[in-house]
Amino acid sequence: MSPVWAFVAWLATLAFFAPVAWMVLTSFHQESDAATNPPSLLAPFTLDQYELLLGRDITPYLLNSAMASVISTLLVLALAIPAAYALSIKPVEKWTDVMFFFLSTKFLPVIAALLPIYLIAKDAGMLDNVWTLIVLYTAMNLPIAVWMMRSFLAEVPKEILEAAEVDGAGLPTVLLRIVGPVAMPGVAATALICFIFSWNEFLFAVNLTATNASTAPVFLVGFITNEGLFLARLCAAATLVSLPVLIAGWAAQDKLVRGLSLGAVK
Repeated sequence: MSPVWAFVAWLATLAFFAPVAWMVLTSFHQESDAATNPPSLLAPFTLDQYELLLGRDITPYLLNSAMASVISTLLVLALAIPAAYALSIKPVEKWTDVMFFFLSTKFLPVIAALLPIYLIAKDAGMLDNVWTLIVLYTAMNLPIAVWMMRSFLAEVPKEILEAAEVDGAGLPTVLLRIVGPVAMPGVAATALICFIFSWNEFLFAVNLTATNASTAPVFLVGFITNEGLFLARLCAAATLVSLPVLIAGWAAQDKLVRGLSLGAVK
């Protein structure tokens, strides 16, 4: 049965990859060729869409997305790792209630909290400010990070920690020199997932920003106008916006695979 399952796996992979490949191919076509029905795969390739895209100055949007995503991810890790340590390696009392509290913060739909957050940001003078997005992205990703890091840190051998305590290592030393290297694949997986969630976030970005702090997903909406949908240009923009996430995933693929499978096999 292994060849059958291998064939099914390849079909599933192609099914997931097909929309991405279609987006990339469409980005190299003219608008007239991209809008044909049925689509024309053999249409002439061109870089005109990318030239027009760069002419619209996408750089500020990418920088805002990078700043909000990177800083919020670092803040999430700085808060999630000690919290996960207290919930796994050195469990506090009623740690299950604490974990449920973190999970319960994800029960409320984001759209239900949008109006209160908008009013608070408006009264605080923080509309159209990238730091507002950083705070929101940190709060949005922290529960997920705590749950992930707790499962990763629970797999750290207790014998290593006990030996460090016997040698007189304090909590900062244990976290940085012992727990950190052992759980690094889990940290990488958590960081990448938080980065992806922050990079792709749209609802807060489109409602709380205007010109100064707009992110890359907001930039993509500009290609849906009253004149119609500029499909080829939208695909070109989506391809450029996807590159940072793809590069980050490729660079951390070894740690990502090990991190996501950490604890799956004893």
